[in-house]
Amino acid sequence: MPWLPMFRKRTVLAVAGGLCLMLAGLAPAAAQGFPSKPIRVVIGFPAGGPLDQHARLLTDRLQAVLGQPVVIDYKAGAGGTVGAQDVMKAPADGHTLMLANTGVMVINPALYGKLPYATLKDFVPIARTAMQPLALLVNPQVPVKDLKEFIDYARARPGQINFGSAGNGGISHLVPEMFKTSTGLFMVHIPYRGSAPAFTDLMGGQVQFMAESIPQAAAYHKQGKVRALAVTSRLRNPALPEVPTVMEMGIRNFEVVGFYGFLAPAGTPRDVVAKLSDAFRQVLETPDIRNRMVAQGADPAFLGADDFAKFLAAEMPRWADAVKKSGAKLD
Repeated sequence: MPWLPMFRKRTVLAVAGGLCLMLAGLAPAAAQGFPSKPIRVVIGFPAGGPLDQHARLLTDRLQAVLGQPVVIDYKAGAGGTVGAQDVMKAPADGHTLMLANTGVMVINPALYGKLPYATLKDFVPIARTAMQPLALLVNPQVPVKDLKEFIDYARARPGQINFGSAGNGGISHLVPEMFKTSTGLFMVHIPYRGSAPAFTDLMGGQVQFMAESIPQAAAYHKQGKVRALAVTSRLRNPALPEVPTVMEMGIRNFEVVGFYGFLAPAGTPRDVVAKLSDAFRQVLETPDIRNRMVAQGADPAFLGADDFAKFLAAEMPRWADAVKKSGAKLD
């Protein structure tokens, strides 16, 4: 019967077509029922730090947008690596997110010899929420009024200027290394276990120079305990309006800014990713949130999922180069 193969072919096509339509109808179901329980936001650092402050700033408004509680879960250790592993292994349903910074996302992959995760393979970007400029600081006893004078002062004393950081390979280490490369200065790195002891020694004069995020830098600068010479963003920062940018002081193209962003486990459905990304967009469009973020020293800087992924891909080689030039390496 010559018509039998044609009949079978048409039957198969009809079944396949129906299956495709059924799957298409199911595709948005994940987002329609999402979120169905509290959202857990994992932070790979102790409570009370900058990431914690950022998360708490966004939490109330995010809960209102999503209609579910948002719970912060601290998984500190190994420069954010412990928290990243926790999220990487979580169900990819959008109910577990990671709030991470520059170090976790783009520095650690170059810094650690055996990192247990790959940023763009094991996670899906949700939203970049803020940019975090730094300030270049000196001990008030250093006899300079601005960055140009400091460069001249340090150049005349090769190897005699110490700079502190919160630890090997972190952003407070790499930004001064980038500054050294841009100026040809020779300064000696003194790593600490966290920014608090580094600040203590900067104020005491054991180290003369440091790069630190704006909130802490602005507070100590206003108290006269340190002197802010410049900020690393393209524009001046509202928390330190009288302090010029590094580029204003003559170092061309020196814009080095950290960032915060949210990611989910790889495999999270695209419609769930889109819903989460849009929720963060709505949060960051709230004037009160934006004003409070600026007061904390961060710049609201939303990027949606696709643009955030492109941003991360572009940032990774830049910071990898900085890590390589610094010689920092962790196991």
